[in-house]
Amino acid sequence: MSKHDKKLDQAARAAWMYYVAGETQQDIADKLGVSRQVAQRLVSLAVEQGLVSVSITHPVADCMTLAGQLKARFDLQLCQVVPSAGIEASGLQQMIAVAGAEVMAQTLKLEEPQIIAVGSGRTLRATIDELPEFDRPQHSCVSLIGAIASDGSCTRYDVPLWMAEKTQGRYFILPAPLYADSTEDRDLWCNHRIYRTVTEEAEKADVMFVGIGHVSAGCPLNADGFISDEQVRRLESLHVAAEMLGHFIGQDGQRLRSELDDRLTSVELTASTQRKVIAFAGGSDKHQAIFAALRGRWITGLITDEESARFALAQPD
Repeated sequence: MSKHDKKLDQAARAAWMYYVAGETQQDIADKLGVSRQVAQRLVSLAVEQGLVSVSITHPVADCMTLAGQLKARFDLQLCQVVPSAGIEASGLQQMIAVAGAEVMAQTLKLEEPQIIAVGSGRTLRATIDELPEFDRPQHSCVSLIGAIASDGSCTRYDVPLWMAEKTQGRYFILPAPLYADSTEDRDLWCNHRIYRTVTEEAEKADVMFVGIGHVSAGCPLNADGFISDEQVRRLESLHVAAEMLGHFIGQDGQRLRSELDDRLTSVELTASTQRKVIAFAGGSDKHQAIFAALRGRWITGLITDEESARFALAQPD
């Protein structure tokens, strides 16, 4: 790589930090190891070279390389990696959201009616928040997961509704709690006519947008009341690595069977899927979870950060 290209890469990284992650010029200087004046010039260079418009059009070369390596190793159809070195968690989520929104928009812009199946989670919600509004009432948005906790409350991250509002399209809610109180209770929920109608619609989805969760004390699934502290401890003892739509995945990338399986009401996920399943996840607390989802071939597309990408690529098969 030429000296000019390296400078452009550094300018692009500074632009990501400044315009997307909301970092100050002093923050950028500290994290890139340069003076504040140099950081200011890098941001200015990004603007002068046309790298900054509505979005940053010059990808950081390392991130492009990492994305290509992830695609090749884990059989991904789509992959985008955003810069993450030294960036705080909130800024990192925002960067993934901006990149993810561009990916989502490729489907939402289509004139042909699309069925879009959506999971839940903070990163997915942040990504949908970054979407512009589309006049696409012909599209349908289908929930893949019940948003009701055991106490009857609804999660704040009922993201399919937010996407439907962005497109002005129809919204199909999955009318069930994520985990029913018992196997018999699950059968009652899942045999309801509306439940079957919604899950049949989800099976026809053109694309599925999902998050990748981790499981530990205080994780969103625990904090939002879907699983108890004791259930978290039992899952950790089984070496859980990831959670997707209420399905638990072990460190080997395989489905981890637990007591909760017989009560799960969300749409079934399958490994080595031929469906278009695009995940949005990043950050150090998600490293193991992202790798497990990749290792088990649970997804066909991924929007993540460079440190998560490097972690996944460093793991042995």
